[in-house]
Amino acid sequence: MIDKVQQKEKMTNLMSKFISLVSYKLPDDVENRLKELSEEEDNRLAKIIYKTMFENQKLAYELKRPSCQDTGVLQFFVKCGENFPLIGQLDSILKNSVYKSTQETPLRHNSVETFDEYNTGKNIGDGSPSIFWEIEEDSDKVEIYTYMAGGGCTLPGVATVLMPGEGYEGVVKFVLDRMTSYGINACPPLLVGVGVGTSVETAAMNSKKALMRSVGSRNENENAAKMEKLLEDGINAIGLGPQGLKGSKSVMGVNVVNTARHPSTIGVAVNTGCWSHRRGKITFDSNLNYEINTHEGVTL
Repeated sequence: MIDKVQQKEKMTNLMSKFISLVSYKLPDDVENRLKELSEEEDNRLAKIIYKTMFENQKLAYELKRPSCQDTGVLQFFVKCGENFPLIGQLDSILKNSVYKSTQETPLRHNSVETFDEYNTGKNIGDGSPSIFWEIEEDSDKVEIYTYMAGGGCTLPGVATVLMPGEGYEGVVKFVLDRMTSYGINACPPLLVGVGVGTSVETAAMNSKKALMRSVGSRNENENAAKMEKLLEDGINAIGLGPQGLKGSKSVMGVNVVNTARHPSTIGVAVNTGCWSHRRGKITFDSNLNYEINTHEGVTL
């Protein structure tokens, strides 16, 4: 019992530090893509904005302070092995680590109890943070994607089920309609997550999982990868540019995640991550040794 208490405290401390890291240090793939987009840009104002973004990130890392004032709602996508020793304590570990990071980083208080209309001041509330689970057979490890979902980007996602006959053309139309009417509300260049599945629930979850994928990665399905490229080209043609003030590119990329669907309908959802795409992946083994593969060379 004492060992488990100590393990729980250790993992809480590590996760708290990791959450803080995610708040002030962008993942490597996002940083690299922003540099590429900046180099490709020929619009003078766009180049100035990119320069400001890089300066913002430099100061955030040096001062260990969040890179955006909206530190979002914490969301965790957990793939836990059935034999991980703290599987039963993970829920409380993640909540306690959010509270600890909120105090120490600090993070903005973003948990308001609905209808009662008061801010808990802890970033913890009924159903907050959001924790999404997968259980992995014959494993004693846990993989945790940590994501800060801001009020201007991935929280206002949208999902629907297309009527029979709309087909994949309907998926493309739905995504482009959303991006041309809403995309500017987030802070471009965007990472666009598109989910395809059997219902609004599965499509919405797939669109969130799409945002956990690396920038520049492609769907293993050839047809899905083709849709990613077509959507990316189409959204770039809008010319949003950094912060929506015009430029040659609108997005860092488009990621599609798909699962099986009903024969006559297609569920589709869109979520957008802004340029300050604050996510990270940490994996613990049964002894709480950890590996961070989104932020190279970082230790907690």
